Amino acid sequence: MVTKTMFQQKFCQECNQNRNCKEIYQQLGNTKNPSVVFKVVVAFLLPMVVFIAALAIFKAILAGTIDSKEAQTALSFLLALSMAFAVVLVIKAINKKLSKNK
Repeated sequence: MVTKTMFQQKFCQECNQNRNCKEIYQQLGNTKNPSVVFKVVVAFLLPMVVFIAALAIFKAILAGTIDSKEAQTALSFLLALSMAFAVVLVIKAINKKLSKNK
């Protein structure tokens, strides 16, 4: 803890913006733009959740139809990957349509 504080003090002393530091961070925090949390969740988290859910569902469905474990895993992986890819394409199409409307 002490070394971190000493390092920060040395770093701040060498910085050419050390007098304006507080003002700069306040300006960065006062942006009027909308939050990007929803876009991040849709762009990154949704395809992963769809992939994992589809993988589990296809694995359960294929467990009763295919005897080979390796074939079950490979086929369920490919099907889940195609589902996640389809979700990404749908998200891109929606974003494209929404960006044209603005």
